[in-house]
Amino acid sequence: MAAVSAPYGLIPVRSMVGSGTNAGLNRLYKVGDSYATDIFYGDIVSLSAGVIVKSTATTATAAMIGVFQGCTYTDATLNYKVHKKNWVGGTVSTDIQAYVCDDPFMIYQAQADGSIGQTGLGENANLIQTNGTDAIGISRVTIDATTVVTNGLPVRIVGFVDGPDSAVGDAFTDVLVMLNPLHAQLLVTTGVT
Repeated sequence: MAAVSAPYGLIPVRSMVGSGTNAGLNRLYKVGDSYATDIFYGDIVSLSAGVIVKSTATTATAAMIGVFQGCTYTDATLNYKVHKKNWVGGTVSTDIQAYVCDDPFMIYQAQADGSIGQTGLGENANLIQTNGTDAIGISRVTIDATTVVTNGLPVRIVGFVDGPDSAVGDAFTDVLVMLNPLHAQLLVTTGVT
């Protein structure tokens, strides 16, 4: 059972439309030259002025294009192309590209910071943005279990992870979520800002 808090960001599971997993649903987006903020595998990202930035989305004001899945860039010291699970902020490069799972109908697995019962299915929740871990390059973004409500918060709970290590209502419930359409930058009618 998920009795230990060990958040891992958002992990793509499958799309609600079409079939299969997230294979082929990652696209490359430009990251600003020498972008100064760390981005970890599983972090939510936004599009800002035409480039990807780490989203600080936590509440109903969120704007998200998708989830970071790694990056590629030319290392200025080594002088060859590097592929990494995470972006280390401040690394000097002028050709940074992020792999982003940007399917607005993707379902992601994430851990909550507390217990979410069956009544949470279909409800929306806030995100808790925590710095990722440099050692393994993964996100520590988690779902805020205390904000599971019907309001237009950043993510919607569409299922639960039910298996040997996880069940509905565990101390740190593993849930399946999708980006709330009100905040998915590819779906909003005003365009991406």
